[in-house]
Amino acid sequence: MVIAAITVYSLSVFLHITAVVVGFGSTFAESLMFPVALKLSNRHLPYVHRLQLALNTWFATPALVVVLITGVYQVIAGPWSFGDFWISATLAIVIALGALIGGYFIPADRKLAPMVEQELAASEGTEAALSDDYQRRARHEGVAGGVAGVLIVLAVFLMVVKPGA
Repeated sequence: MVIAAITVYSLSVFLHITAVVVGFGSTFAESLMFPVALKLSNRHLPYVHRLQLALNTWFATPALVVVLITGVYQVIAGPWSFGDFWISATLAIVIALGALIGGYFIPADRKLAPMVEQELAASEGTEAALSDDYQRRARHEGVAGGVAGVLIVLAVFLMVVKPGA
């Protein structure tokens, strides 16, 4: 009795979905980290930026690579074409996410963590008033995070529904 036929293609689909869940799922928690840290104390903000940096470096970036490699393999090995709308649109989203992660989120958190650490150190034990510059940059990162979240959900929708297929 055969319970499951494991093929290279089915293994690729498994790795693809797992990378999305593990690598990008963790980034959705980032939307809660900043507001929770602010409710507790500004002193938690350096940790938030370092955690976001770690998640984007060690989860989202490798997941993006796995998603791209397995996705390309599935198009080549399966009954799909790069000209199919849902595939080309999802590939564009993957490229946009890669640009956001590597070109914006990682550099932003590398700057914001030491920036807020300096502001906190200057406050000498009191609850620090954060500079307008820090608050503006942190707000921009939050907006970009929302955009990335929408892109991830849109990509999942396209992969599941396969419009035009």
